[in-house]
Amino acid sequence: MKKIISTANAPAAVGPYSQAVKAGPFLFCSGQIGVDPSTGQFAEGGVKEQAGQVMKNVQAVLEAAGYSLADVLKATVFAVDMNDFSTVNGVYASYFEQDPPARSFVEVSALPKGALVEVEVIAWKE
Repeated sequence: MKKIISTANAPAAVGPYSQAVKAGPFLFCSGQIGVDPSTGQFAEGGVKEQAGQVMKNVQAVLEAAGYSLADVLKATVFAVDMNDFSTVNGVYASYFEQDPPARSFVEVSALPKGALVEVEVIAWKE
């Protein structure tokens, strides 16, 4: 049986999807962009600041379901510019300092609302 997860501590969905869906011990989190849920605006600055907000949003969705970053098995990072790899990777690494999950890093032509980076994760917890 699936359970829909929603939290005001991360940006609301901008389309017909849920922030996350729990199915058994798995949590499938939709991609998060660098929008601050308290303002509805992108984090001020550039890709580094957006990446930081993205990870805060991912963490908020996980916590709303009773999970943590330590429970993440797989992450996918989408960026509009592969030249931002080092910057985004540095921010990302600060959230997964030990036993990081499997990950893909993909350059895309565009992201919702003009975001510079987006991260989606799959987590598992007994």
